[in-house]
Amino acid sequence: MRLLRLLLITLGFVASTAQATPAAPKNGAEFITLPAPQPVLSSGKKVEVIEFFMYHCPACNALEPSLNEWVKKQGDNILFRRMHLPLTGEKDPEAHLFLTLEAMNLETALHAKVLATWHVERSRLTSDAENIDWAVKNGIDKAKFLSFYNSFAVITKLTNLSKLVATYKVDSTPTFVVDGRYLTNPSMIAGANSNIPREQLYQATMQVLEALIAKSKK
Repeated sequence: MRLLRLLLITLGFVASTAQATPAAPKNGAEFITLPAPQPVLSSGKKVEVIEFFMYHCPACNALEPSLNEWVKKQGDNILFRRMHLPLTGEKDPEAHLFLTLEAMNLETALHAKVLATWHVERSRLTSDAENIDWAVKNGIDKAKFLSFYNSFAVITKLTNLSKLVATYKVDSTPTFVVDGRYLTNPSMIAGANSNIPREQLYQATMQVLEALIAKSKK
């Protein structure tokens, strides 16, 4: 009887420490809880989900189809937005283009075109001149683009972007922060679930995001 009891206790311990799964992610495995929660833009029933990305990032580009489908599926369940990591610091041209398009309310409409420029056309946008040329080629009035590109609001955001990203403890892309509290990315999920095939990793990432959204609503 005593042996049976010990066996049941052991089995229970094994079950409780079993490897986490994308559908039931564990803190410290598929995600981490930020030491200091960050302010969120969403209110009410919507949960804020931020994708930290970079235009030139191959993994961000590869994730895009799965992410787009997932965001559409979520509908009013989430407030989704993007934040571009300033790889080269306060004058990062990629982040500068992103913030300009965001200020012009064109970022969502032109996001896929910027990615295609980098990953399909193999054309790098790594300077102010290249950004301006790209904008004109894609139908944006040059004077209007420059007025936003050089505006105080955009330049201030660009200057402060590195500090802002640091508050989220993000140092790689793509990375997601849910409700200003929970951070996850495909690399963490792959590390915690070595049995997941590479081609299923992005879907697993969406599963983790859904679990963190549900956790946030509790």
